[in-house]
Amino acid sequence: MAVANGGNVADTGRPSLVHPFPYPPQMSTTPSKMMAALWMAGWLSLMLIMAVAGRETTRELNVFQIMEMRSLAGFVLLSPIIYRAGGWKVLKTSRLPQHVGRNLVHYVAQLGWFFALTLIPIGQVVAIEFTMPIWTAVLAASFLSERMTPWKIAAIVLGLVGVIVIVRPSTGEINPGQLIALGAAMGFGVAMALVKSLTRTESALSILFWMLVVQSVAGFIPTLLVWTWPSLYVWGWVGVIAVCGTFSHYCLASAMRYADATVVVPMDFLRVPLTATAGWLLYSERLDAWTVLGAALILFGNLLNLKPASSVPARAR
Repeated sequence: MAVANGGNVADTGRPSLVHPFPYPPQMSTTPSKMMAALWMAGWLSLMLIMAVAGRETTRELNVFQIMEMRSLAGFVLLSPIIYRAGGWKVLKTSRLPQHVGRNLVHYVAQLGWFFALTLIPIGQVVAIEFTMPIWTAVLAASFLSERMTPWKIAAIVLGLVGVIVIVRPSTGEINPGQLIALGAAMGFGVAMALVKSLTRTESALSILFWMLVVQSVAGFIPTLLVWTWPSLYVWGWVGVIAVCGTFSHYCLASAMRYADATVVVPMDFLRVPLTATAGWLLYSERLDAWTVLGAALILFGNLLNLKPASSVPARAR
């Protein structure tokens, strides 16, 4: 699969001895679901830790302040990597409007996600978030010309069924936290499709840098209006959010370079049972047989999604 990469020859995507991360992590000439899965494993681990950190920091801080502190700390964490990759010149882009649009949508979605953590159980927030692949798959198929194969459709359907089994939505009064989490999921779906578009010409490092720039500017004034000094305990969790929030997106953008969005996104379904387990262990949130069943469906869907495409035998000449 040929992908525009600014004229550079695509590399293997493996970390070099010079740079701690492959830069730029260009799309391999032979897309690899295994490499995409490895990058997504990094994303899953970091997002799981960030969910716990988010629950702890919202005990004291406003979500605007959490987001701003995370973005500013992200610059500090990213600066050495930018320097070793060649300096600020490697971050030049001809797609600034796309970066701004993607990151404003993502910023609003993240605000909703953090706020939902204060209203409903942590496992439920993440479970509702996984309506996101519906919007991502539709947008990727509609605007990025990605093909919806039967295996991709089966993975998405099984994943969503697994989420419904875990959440088991009530027919009674709707919790505002659930609506906020659903709105955040829709925003994440739009942002995910836009990330896939950007990876066709932009490096993961550039995508991450412009995310920090746009979100820092967007949240500066609101943060000043709600600022309070965190306790030492919360400062530690803010640092965790900064590390996980920064490098999780590097993992995600890298995964997108090895596979279509409709392949990568269903892998993220595994975050539902993992987060539900964390909620049970850390906050005594309920983990029952329904959660186990939902997790099994999600895992099976991911295995189907990783099934290699059948090879077409070459015609005899």
